[in-house]
Amino acid sequence: MPKMKTKSGAKKRFKITASGKVKFKQSNARHRLLSRPTSMKRKARGTAVMCEADETIVKKYMPYARKRKSKPDSRTEEA
Repeated sequence: MPKMKTKSGAKKRFKITASGKVKFKQSNARHRLLSRPTSMKRKARGTAVMCEADETIVKKYMPYARKRKSKPDSRTEEA
């Protein structure tokens, strides 16, 4: 079966965290900043974590960015 393609727009805009959540950049921080209140500009700094309903949509666009479940390591287990 051929590889699935990742949407290039999604890979530029979103990152998957180690726990499997989706991070994104806040909106309203690019242009026309004079007309926006200071509180809005302050809240738009940095990144935020996406809600679970939207996460499922974004993860469909990024099939290989998902966290894989690791198998238990036999060396660390005590017998």
